[in-house]
Amino acid sequence: MMRFSLLLISCLLSAYAHAQTVIPLYRGLPPGGIAGANAEQIDEDDNRWLVSEPTLTVFLPPKEKATGTAVVIYPGGAYKTVVYKGEGTNMADFFVKQGIAAFVVKYRLPSDKTMKDKSSGPLQDAQEAFKIVKSRAAEWNIDTNRIGIMGFSAGGHLASTVGTHFDRPVLKENAGINLRPAFMILVYPVISMEKYLTHAGSRKNLLGENPTEETIKYYSNDRQVSLQTPPTIIFHTEDDKVVDVDNAITFYQALRHAHVPAEMHLYPEGDHGFVLKLPRDSWMQIIMKWLGRTGNLNANNPLLQGGTGQLY
Repeated sequence: MMRFSLLLISCLLSAYAHAQTVIPLYRGLPPGGIAGANAEQIDEDDNRWLVSEPTLTVFLPPKEKATGTAVVIYPGGAYKTVVYKGEGTNMADFFVKQGIAAFVVKYRLPSDKTMKDKSSGPLQDAQEAFKIVKSRAAEWNIDTNRIGIMGFSAGGHLASTVGTHFDRPVLKENAGINLRPAFMILVYPVISMEKYLTHAGSRKNLLGENPTEETIKYYSNDRQVSLQTPPTIIFHTEDDKVVDVDNAITFYQALRHAHVPAEMHLYPEGDHGFVLKLPRDSWMQIIMKWLGRTGNLNANNPLLQGGTGQLY
């Protein structure tokens, strides 16, 4: 009996370890990186600071439960930190239980000490992470047509940049590679870099003190929406004191005017980071139903049986 128990524990630990494989985004120094830069720091809440070695943490569902859908997750943190657990691994844990492969990106934070162009460094890592997932889709039982992205706060800005700049790869060697996500999930996202609308800290950390008008426009993603922008679902609270809800509204309007399928959920209260306070599964079930309605889950998923039903 004890031998069986030990075997069971061993199998469970093996499965757990496999579900959280961590792989580097690059071999050696990232292109455009500066050697000998800051070492990474991790605080008591598992937030990552001074990231110099970007990685991808892989969460895979059991093969028999896999839907073929995947989500690449970009946590927020004002481009000053990466909220790795609260907006990263906690979300991945939910998705993998639904049969969705999830990948948490620990991207480099913009810094003149770690990269030659700090405004494009996070986007380079975000695109590279998406490319890796797509290139290894067969190995990970993923449908390349159902790989989406998710971002929170400044990570929402990063995700919306990936979704609107997919035809403009940072790295020249990625030219010609399809980096377009199948869908976007944006949660209290920073969208604009315009001074009157943006989150000041995110803009300063990414673009510096005095960005040019051209740079501001390039990274104001409501101004980068096109007919090819992926279908998007947005969550925000009206009382957000950190990132103005008009970021979400402005992006939704841009999507609607470009005839991009979009859905927005505004809550009257909850302030910034509401997902860290609410029961995770309650609001994320809305995402699951949206994925079903948009054709991003397979037909055998139980959430699709019996019609779409009500969101709430």
